[in-house]
Amino acid sequence: MVQTDKAVDAILNSYAQYGGINLDEACNFPNRQNVIAVLSDLRSLVFPGFRTNERVDYQTLRFDTGERVNRIVSMLTKEIRKALVYVANDSAVEQSHCFKLAEQASLALIEEIPEIRRKVQLDVQAAFRGDPAAKSNEEVIVSYPGLEAIVVYRLAHFLHANGVPVIPRIMSEHVHGTTGIDIHPGATIGESFFIDHGTGVVVGETCIIGNNVKIYQGVTLGALSVKKELMDKKRHPTIEDNVTIYANATILGGNTVIGKGSTIGGNTWVTSSIPPNTVLTQTVADQSCN
Repeated sequence: MVQTDKAVDAILNSYAQYGGINLDEACNFPNRQNVIAVLSDLRSLVFPGFRTNERVDYQTLRFDTGERVNRIVSMLTKEIRKALVYVANDSAVEQSHCFKLAEQASLALIEEIPEIRRKVQLDVQAAFRGDPAAKSNEEVIVSYPGLEAIVVYRLAHFLHANGVPVIPRIMSEHVHGTTGIDIHPGATIGESFFIDHGTGVVVGETCIIGNNVKIYQGVTLGALSVKKELMDKKRHPTIEDNVTIYANATILGGNTVIGKGSTIGGNTWVTSSIPPNTVLTQTVADQSCN
């Protein structure tokens, strides 16, 4: 017992010395498990009856939806408030407004759910059209990791765009861990977006993606440089409408624009703009470097 007491003392001393402890106080950091629980409810709000073991029928749908919405608003408000207080950094004036701002952000997300569902339905249809293996929209909803990542992106992006810190990254990194698809919530992505297979896809913070874009596994839409002083600059490429990017292509740079209607072949490395309606393959890219 004495030995374990000493070990506990040493652990407590490490908390004091190195930090990394999320105390249950007014200024504590958002709790990851709470955010993930909210995210689970949000995803069920987008597609009720697909993700959890629940009975969904029209007789109880209003009650169940209302119960879920109230649970989301309560928990999400609590976690957003923590994030806002943390960012306020001991400013008592700013902290006094944090609860109201957090509640407003939570309610705004709930109000946005119908629009998010509209966009997600277009993403579902894009996957069904774009993959010969897809037998139905419902199959896409329950089994496609690309759609799972896109749903979470659309939820997280709304919060990010409305000034909510930390929470969107927790959401995006959670689904990154479960799908292998890394989409920063700051990216701007248009309608009818399809990620096929998906493992290893990376979409950077300042990336802009148009409508009807299709990308395959291993695609990186990244930055040419990761210098910290570039954090407020556009570092990631722009992908215009109706572009297809095949597996393991890497497209880098904030000034790089992939023109409308282009096709980027697999395993290509692109660091300069491509005109509209271009077909770029590894052979063509190699020849252009000679």
